[in-house]
Amino acid sequence: MKGIILTNAYYCPPDVMYQPERLQEEFSARGVRADIRRNDFFPFRLKKGELQSLLGDYGFCIYLDKDKYVLQSIEKCGMRVYNSYRAIAACDDKMTTCLALSGLGIPMPDTLPGLLCYSPAEKVRKESLVQVSETLGFPLVVKEAYGSLGKGVYLAHDMAELSAIAEKIKCVPHLFQKFIASSYGKDLRVIVVGDRVAGGMLRESAEGFRSNLGAGGSGRSYPVSDRIAALSLKIAKNLGLDYCGIDFLFGEGEEMLVCEVNSNAFFKGFEQATGVNVAGMFAEHVLSDLEKIKG
Repeated sequence: MKGIILTNAYYCPPDVMYQPERLQEEFSARGVRADIRRNDFFPFRLKKGELQSLLGDYGFCIYLDKDKYVLQSIEKCGMRVYNSYRAIAACDDKMTTCLALSGLGIPMPDTLPGLLCYSPAEKVRKESLVQVSETLGFPLVVKEAYGSLGKGVYLAHDMAELSAIAEKIKCVPHLFQKFIASSYGKDLRVIVVGDRVAGGMLRESAEGFRSNLGAGGSGRSYPVSDRIAALSLKIAKNLGLDYCGIDFLFGEGEEMLVCEVNSNAFFKGFEQATGVNVAGMFAEHVLSDLEKIKG
């Protein structure tokens, strides 16, 4: 058996390549070849109304990208992909994630969607921002719906800052969230692989309210309670995820709120902080799942 690990067509710095290289190493240790390729060779064609796959005899695909067109096409050609199109699409858009998890008893910060703006010439209406501020209070968080590594996340302390941010990103899908002051500059990253919780990592910022390691934060191993473990598995199952990183905010008392779910969570920092072999767990999950499919 052999598989393919697809990465982004453009963004492949050493820290990003750690992930596919570790997975390749763990698959190889289990006697399975896993080729790493950038997603820039057009792995499918739409010709005369039919999809044609160029992935040859690969038996599975680890998809470390968020290019949904390619992902959906690979799936439609019949290949088993980790994670699936449905799962990555649900996590890629932060507002879609909130909606997918709503009604399931999963605690999240109060949230309002950003309003769709078609033209840069239009102005954000003050009345709309007043409703946002009255609903969520100041300070409040503004997030671009698509973004990673803490980019596209803003903290508005007053109406002037909220107006400036809203005007800046009005033509970009975004959302507004209640600021959880008790979690300023820190959060808990939980990694889930299949039906197992790999562990937890406390992420803390060097400065500012964003705790992402990619934004300069640090991480250390942190215990995951039975309650948070069960909640993490519930989230992964409902979003159809084989692998993910779930970020929890520290609320008042012992309350933990789901901040984001990342379908392509980097695990270099997590492996270093916790000593957990995430790549090995991922490889084992994939091979076990393929055995079940084979029957």
